[in-house]
Amino acid sequence: MPILTRSEAIATLTASGAPYELTDVEAGYGKQRAFLKAPPTLRELFESTASEKPFIVYENERMTFAEAYFEASKIAYMLVEDFQVSKGDRVAISMRNYPEWILAFTAITSIGAIAVPMNALWQPDEMEYGLRDSGAKVLFADQERLDRLEQCSSALDARVVAVRGTATIPGAVSLAERMAALAGCAMPAAEIAPTDPATIFYTSGSTGHPKGVVSTQRNIMSALLSWELETLALAAQNRAAGGAAAPGDRSTRPVQDAALLAVPLFHVTGSHAVYLSSYRAQRKIVCMYKWDVEHAAELIERERVNSFVAPPAMTGDLVRIAATTQRDLSSLRVVGGGGAARAPEQVRQIDSSFKKVAPNTGWGMTETNAIGAGINGRDYLGRPASSGRCPVVLELAVVDEDGTHLPVGERGELLVRGTSVFAGYWNRPEVDAEVFNDGWFRTGDVAYLDDEGFLFIVDRLKDLIIRGGENIGCGHVEAALVMHPLVHEAAVYSVPDERLGEEVGATVFADGALDVDELRSFLSAHLARFEVPRYITVAVQALPRIASGKIFKRQLRLDAIAALNPADES
Repeated sequence: MPILTRSEAIATLTASGAPYELTDVEAGYGKQRAFLKAPPTLRELFESTASEKPFIVYENERMTFAEAYFEASKIAYMLVEDFQVSKGDRVAISMRNYPEWILAFTAITSIGAIAVPMNALWQPDEMEYGLRDSGAKVLFADQERLDRLEQCSSALDARVVAVRGTATIPGAVSLAERMAALAGCAMPAAEIAPTDPATIFYTSGSTGHPKGVVSTQRNIMSALLSWELETLALAAQNRAAGGAAAPGDRSTRPVQDAALLAVPLFHVTGSHAVYLSSYRAQRKIVCMYKWDVEHAAELIERERVNSFVAPPAMTGDLVRIAATTQRDLSSLRVVGGGGAARAPEQVRQIDSSFKKVAPNTGWGMTETNAIGAGINGRDYLGRPASSGRCPVVLELAVVDEDGTHLPVGERGELLVRGTSVFAGYWNRPEVDAEVFNDGWFRTGDVAYLDDEGFLFIVDRLKDLIIRGGENIGCGHVEAALVMHPLVHEAAVYSVPDERLGEEVGATVFADGALDVDELRSFLSAHLARFEVPRYITVAVQALPRIASGKIFKRQLRLDAIAALNPADES
């Protein structure tokens, strides 16, 4: 049987008249590729998929796609009639992964307003910054966020809608009470264009104020259809080879797909890769209040979950519990990655722990709407350090310090351009001028592309240790650390050194039996001697993370330096 390549499968699916036919649309730098038959807006996506199939599961609550759209229509009516929200107004959401998060997002984006998913971990001063910077007209918040909001230093302009809680803030409205008072309300009319802004997600950098990432309706829809296309292309390849359908291919399964939503919805992995991609797939979403791996195993068994996409720390937890739990996890077909690089060893562990699962991952950013490259199954097992290949509506390039495009195999800064790349930072034209050039967005990632187009992220531009003139990539050392069977997570950073300028430091989350000297001996088989960390701190709990799921490395570095120099502490 002839082999069908990925390129051939995609060419068939994107040909003239095909479901994923491509067309050219105008961009500021020229033409970019877009899906001709894509829903032009999120509203169209929600309306066209409002079926009677189960959609949202949260604890004992259940809601179909049609019920969710009906409830969202009532919220939209409230926004328009009670708060005079109109096209282009910003409406913030700050809460746990409650069903109301999804309903509010649906309502906001369906009336042409701009949804601002706020980091639910933000403290009062950060909440105040986000509300002021975005100019949010309304805020949907749960009780924990309401309590923080009341600690803000000064009055805010945003009207407050209390979700599953009460607020003493003047003018606050109870969502439950207002929804109960509304009978059948049709979704208010709105004229929305594909190029209209739909969302502002705030990046969660560890220094300074975060920046608001503005994405259009088309940016988001391009990402969603790109994932669909890649899944169908892989399914076509497998069928041509006489194998099983691809994970996520719905054509051969009579039962409804189900995804476990454990990543916060204020992160694009949760909002895009899990939530928004479920509409056209008609996939049930099982929402978790917070991450607990034993509860996750219970939900996977009870709801027959077949898709779990999360950062490596969480998928690593699942691998570990799979070895001990009595829960039936056999429904799983997809264990995907996002938010951070996965260690090659964990890729192999996923393959061996879940017999029906094809591990997958990808590279993406808030600025690319969570997509940029993807890899699955055999390709991933054969290249566990790769993030995959580029989707058809994007372009990737690697450049040197002068911006010159580098050939295959050479390392430089990764650039990305195309239809899912964000429109710009909210009210930050000076930053846009720094990060955009002829449509290319500077990612800040150091990477290379191999001769088959597979992307390898090797580091961040500033995540580099220079030890006595030798450059050491932190990601390279971290990958070696987590290969040790007792190490679950690792963060590598520079420690000031009088003689060498910088030394290698590391903090690892590991089992208590870990012996540091034995760990260094283990590393010597995988790293050059100068790359083996001189300073190693062992943590007995998971490493702290910023909202994107990345390890809060700056804080770990400061803690390590303070421990080495206690006299310097004030």
